Amino acid sequence: MVNANFDNEQTKTFKGDRFMKNKMKKLWGSLVVVLILMFMVAGCAQKDESEGSNSSTETKESNVTKTEEKNEIKDDVKEEEESDLQVGIILPTKDEPRWIQDQTRFETILDDAGFTYQILFSQGSSSAEKTNVETLVSKGVDVLIICPHDTSAVGAALEVAKEAGVTVVGYDRLISGTTAVDYNVGFNSESVGEAQALYLLDQASGSGNPLYLYAGALSDENAFVFFEGAWKVLQPKIADGTFVIKNSPEAIELQDKFELTREEMATILGQISTDWDFNVAKSKAESHLTLAKDEDKGEVFILAPNDGTARSIADVFASDKEVTTYHITGQDAEKASIQYIIDGKQSMTVLKDTRMLTDAALFMAKEILNETDVTVNSRYNNGAKEVPMYQLPVLSVTKETLDEYIFDSEYYEASEFNGLD
Repeated sequence: MVNANFDNEQTKTFKGDRFMKNKMKKLWGSLVVVLILMFMVAGCAQKDESEGSNSSTETKESNVTKTEEKNEIKDDVKEEEESDLQVGIILPTKDEPRWIQDQTRFETILDDAGFTYQILFSQGSSSAEKTNVETLVSKGVDVLIICPHDTSAVGAALEVAKEAGVTVVGYDRLISGTTAVDYNVGFNSESVGEAQALYLLDQASGSGNPLYLYAGALSDENAFVFFEGAWKVLQPKIADGTFVIKNSPEAIELQDKFELTREEMATILGQISTDWDFNVAKSKAESHLTLAKDEDKGEVFILAPNDGTARSIADVFASDKEVTTYHITGQDAEKASIQYIIDGKQSMTVLKDTRMLTDAALFMAKEILNETDVTVNSRYNNGAKEVPMYQLPVLSVTKETLDEYIFDSEYYEASEFNGLD
């Protein structure tokens, strides 16, 4: 199991004073400014007076002038090897809006900075993921940025990159059980679950509140970390009767235990996993409500792991006449879920600003290519090594904080949504 022991206390702790809003706002603003300025300066330093770039469907290539300046990418590629890639990116699937959003952001920054690169998708397949790694290695990639489909099984594929001398940067998800990952860029995953659970706790009063638990995929280490963060907030309130679990006998069996082992979490997730799949989430929610008694409904509280599953689960609960009110969490601040929040169909989402994430990942790639010190602020134990990490904060987005965190920050334009005053 990944032991997410982070060094940076500023980004680690979000519990006090209900998420430390004032402190987070300052940290958020400063991180955005620092990362964007750092990347803009480095990007400007790299641009030369070449005649432009040649592009194919998925590969963008450009000539980079050799220089010894500190902030310029070193280009040791010979003229006949100009097709070699500097940066290769592998994302888990095209079937979730989140990853298309990341792809678009990567392409914009990479094109502006003049990188040679290629972006590939694994489409939820470990074998396809391994093929993607081999493809990028064969094209001479220097830095591989990868968000794996299966965070533990990806190690075998990454060994191919390691043997070829490629520097591997884990992206967003925590890669476990391998020494073949060099760095990670991501968010404080445990704080995502904490934010979701704190929201539910803030909405609850009295005792006996029905609680429905859902989680991500067993193949994704982050799903365990998200759940662990949520459990540590919810468990004391389950133990004292504020919440009553309604859809997981395994969780009920362990409800008096604050610290869960990996195996214990796996037994719970085995019952409540959505596989990050909308249809699986919908089917499980329907099954749970079919089995639920009248006292298991009324005002209910739902821990949903991300926005796609949250919308599917919310639709099921909204269609049940015995459910009078539901409070449901999410993650990723997808456009569709922002509209759901505006419409009162989803209660909250955890914002992990992908602008910051892609900026941080590509700035790290630039430092690696420049052979300068790599900026990190934490680390995590992946079961095989201590992985240096650049960790970013998260924010809890509700109807009350939409303007501040989404529209004022220009994450989305208010004109893209309906029903705003």
